[in-house]
Amino acid sequence: MGTLTSSPGMSMPLSSHTARVPVGGGTLSVSQPRRLPCWGGMEHCGPVPTGTLGRYGCRPCAWARFNKSGAWQEAPSLSCPFARLVRAALPPVTNDRTTMPSITPQDAAIIEVAGGVDTHSDTHTAAVIDQVGRVLGSERFPADAAGYTALLTWMRTFGRLVRVGVEGTGAYGAGLAQLLRTEQVHVVEVDRPDRKTRRFQGKSDPIDAVQAAKTALAGERTGTPKRRDGRTEAVRNLRVARRSAVDQRADAQRTIKTLIVTAPDELRERLRGMPVNALITTCANLRPDRTDAASPATTVKIALRSLARRHQQLTTEITDLDDLLDPLVAAINPGLVAANGVGTDVAGQLLVTAGDNHDRLTSEAAFAMLCGAAPIPASSGKTSRHRLNRGGDRQANKALYRVVICRLRWDPRTHAYVERRTKDGLSKKEIIRCLKRYVARELYQLITTPNDHELAA
Repeated sequence: MGTLTSSPGMSMPLSSHTARVPVGGGTLSVSQPRRLPCWGGMEHCGPVPTGTLGRYGCRPCAWARFNKSGAWQEAPSLSCPFARLVRAALPPVTNDRTTMPSITPQDAAIIEVAGGVDTHSDTHTAAVIDQVGRVLGSERFPADAAGYTALLTWMRTFGRLVRVGVEGTGAYGAGLAQLLRTEQVHVVEVDRPDRKTRRFQGKSDPIDAVQAAKTALAGERTGTPKRRDGRTEAVRNLRVARRSAVDQRADAQRTIKTLIVTAPDELRERLRGMPVNALITTCANLRPDRTDAASPATTVKIALRSLARRHQQLTTEITDLDDLLDPLVAAINPGLVAANGVGTDVAGQLLVTAGDNHDRLTSEAAFAMLCGAAPIPASSGKTSRHRLNRGGDRQANKALYRVVICRLRWDPRTHAYVERRTKDGLSKKEIIRCLKRYVARELYQLITTPNDHELAA
């Protein structure tokens, strides 16, 4: 009977038949057991069925034999403490099927990484993380074409860039997003960190960049940015100028009416009650005496003439922009322009909201949520209700409202729907909200349906 000593004061009795096991440059004498005792009680376990565990979690009654070369013919469970002691004395396994290939430095450097960018008007701060969220580095780059290229090159030095989260792809990050898309890099638009995360982590450009990278990696609160290189972007640019002109014209008209209220009695009685077009023409044709500029009666006429001429100039500008927008919007989606209650202005706004890559809208429900026309669940317990959605693109929501108001006046189907829902007890505001949801569903199909120009392209 031999023994195998594992540590001082601990040994295990083995049966006879000693085997010599090669270890390093020499050999180790190990008794060849015919039946291994269970470590949990040093007694023979007997014929226990396969899969039964001993006191310490090992598999008892595993037959262990050596062949003539000293290698295992049948090994006990690796969870058995005795098996681990004997395994430590055995030579390493050199079977090609079980050996792990070595990892060379070249293979180790090829890892998948994700990036995040916090964009500003003059600089962009970038950060790179690996697939488990560990920060690999952060750096600041200028917000110009050379800086965009340097940022992308720097990110790719850490490994294979799988995706980049960019804040503000429609503002300061528009140029960077365009470059990344050109370089076949997957770009996602991320929201700013929520207030709870910012309260605990603090606020800085590197922190925001790291948070953008983690958000892009996790896929939370992300979206596909709109493309900025198509005809819809041209419509957006023209609409920005037109909206500004409309707002300034309305402001000039309000200012004219305010000045009339405090004008001298004779001038006030002359201009009060005039229609808008006649009022603007009359004020623009005033001939005040510029040499008497110190008199309030003269200066009010000078101010009214200046505002009226500005109103006329803005009207001419709006007309010129409309002449450009009408054929452009009709060429992009003629079916949308021809829909009931939809004109050039409404169609242009909905096309801008959807973007050139309208395939980023996964469903009509997503489009309704984007337009702020989808109700928000606000149920709790036995209360089941929905609340008004105050988010989304408010200009798109305004466009849907204009379509509904037009159909409330002219569309027979809308008249029947309003009559039926009024009998159900809904108010007019609630009916309009329901109609906006239906209109969003109808117009989504027109927006996402390819027209002849898209099919030709």
